[in-house]
Amino acid sequence: LGSQSQLDFLPEKQTDFIFATLAEEFGLVGCASLLFLYAVTIIIALRIASISHSHFGRLAAAGVTATFALYILINGAMVMGLAPVVGVPMPLLSKAGTVMTTVMIGFGLVQAVRVHRYEEVTSGKGALL
Repeated sequence: LGSQSQLDFLPEKQTDFIFATLAEEFGLVGCASLLFLYAVTIIIALRIASISHSHFGRLAAAGVTATFALYILINGAMVMGLAPVVGVPMPLLSKAGTVMTTVMIGFGLVQAVRVHRYEEVTSGKGALL
């Protein structure tokens, strides 16, 4: 185990600074692997957004993907000291229940957009809007 997390130099190492703990434990290969998996997830979600035939589906999937990417960017900048510590945990990795719930609901919405990609959302009887 690394010395930074063992000696309690990192505040909130399970939530806000989990990326620093991961970097300390697994090094460059671990960080690059995690960022690669995040990039693949974002690319797949954006592809799902682009193939949807409904305008609402495109906007919903793109919005969820942008939120996910923003969580990653803010946490990365926060851990590297480029941004102030604002309490944004790393999605799918941190011990943060609310963010995990939000991200999972968002991924469920993206998957629903994929399942219903050929359907148009129209106004009127039986429509969502």
